[in-house]
Amino acid sequence: MAKVLIIEDEISILRMLEYDLKQLDYEVDTESDGLKGFQKASEGAYDIILLDLMLPSLNGLDVCKKLRDAGVTSYIIMLTAMDDEYNKIEGFEAGADDYVTKPFSPRELTARMKAAMRRHKTSNQDDFLTYEDIVLKRDSYEVFKADHPVALTLKEFELLEYLIINRGKALSREQLLSKLWGYSYDGDTRVVDVHIFKLREKLDPEQLRIKTVRGIGYKLL
Repeated sequence: MAKVLIIEDEISILRMLEYDLKQLDYEVDTESDGLKGFQKASEGAYDIILLDLMLPSLNGLDVCKKLRDAGVTSYIIMLTAMDDEYNKIEGFEAGADDYVTKPFSPRELTARMKAAMRRHKTSNQDDFLTYEDIVLKRDSYEVFKADHPVALTLKEFELLEYLIINRGKALSREQLLSKLWGYSYDGDTRVVDVHIFKLREKLDPEQLRIKTVRGIGYKLL
């Protein structure tokens, strides 16, 4: 059973999501305030956090940034009424894993949640994956660099894992989107660029040698 936290200040949406997810046997907690939501998310070890963008006390972007800075690796899906590319990219830069625009279909949202949990549970059989001095523990979704832990989000972990498995291959942005997100963002592949930037930032580009392949995408050397 996945544990979910909904941080949403529109009570009608909050209650609808809570009801729908409980019907699907999710364990659900709720919060309607940004700061209180951050505190609950920091302490609750949630698998998935549904995070509204516009919240009292602390907006969703700041909640997301603070959670990632605190080392929280829950799968974060941003919920927002703002449907433009800038806000999407801003959400991903803050550390979100996915993005759903209101009004949304509860079926679409739960499908994305199920896909995220499926990928989380069905990594390849080997418990460890290595690249240079980087070690991925696939059973616990932990990453170590030179024996020091590195906090990656689930999506960052999956991207790193896929790059290592396909080391030496040029992978298109569309291919990475399809494999790791399971759908396209209306042709906007910059979400891949944002996550590549995050990996380089966290793991040192001199050590994690991800080459940009012009006109195609990326290749791990």
